[in-house]
Amino acid sequence: MDRTRAIEIAVGAFVVVGLVAVAVLALRVSNIAVFQSTEGYTVVGDFQNIGGLRERAPVKLGGVQVGRVTGIKLNPDTFEARVEMTIEARYDNLPADTSASVLTSGLLGEQYIGLEPGGMPAPLKDGDELMLTQSALVLEKIIGQFLFDKAAGE
Repeated sequence: MDRTRAIEIAVGAFVVVGLVAVAVLALRVSNIAVFQSTEGYTVVGDFQNIGGLRERAPVKLGGVQVGRVTGIKLNPDTFEARVEMTIEARYDNLPADTSASVLTSGLLGEQYIGLEPGGMPAPLKDGDELMLTQSALVLEKIIGQFLFDKAAGE
């Protein structure tokens, strides 16, 4: 009887550990902020169209994640999307003329901000604004233009 009880306790403990592991994995995959550091400096950029970009989307430089999107709102003066990004403190030497683009992982994947460093010797500082931005490519517009061009050519 004691052996059966020990096996039941071991199986129960294994199941609990498995459930905790699945919960942690689900939280990490869903970009929950508890598992992400937000220490660093903040920069902003205005984009004409951000497509499906969301808060907590990655900010990448050369394919390496260097930060996260921490806020998206409408700029009331220009009616463009104002994207706030937090760049990790260890990347504090990005040039002040760094440009930002809204890119997509794969054909229909998640959207993220891609940074392209410039050549200025002065680095970006907390609160700086990115002057060079490129909006998202909207797949529907591209397909519409392609179809319109084909129809006009006939």
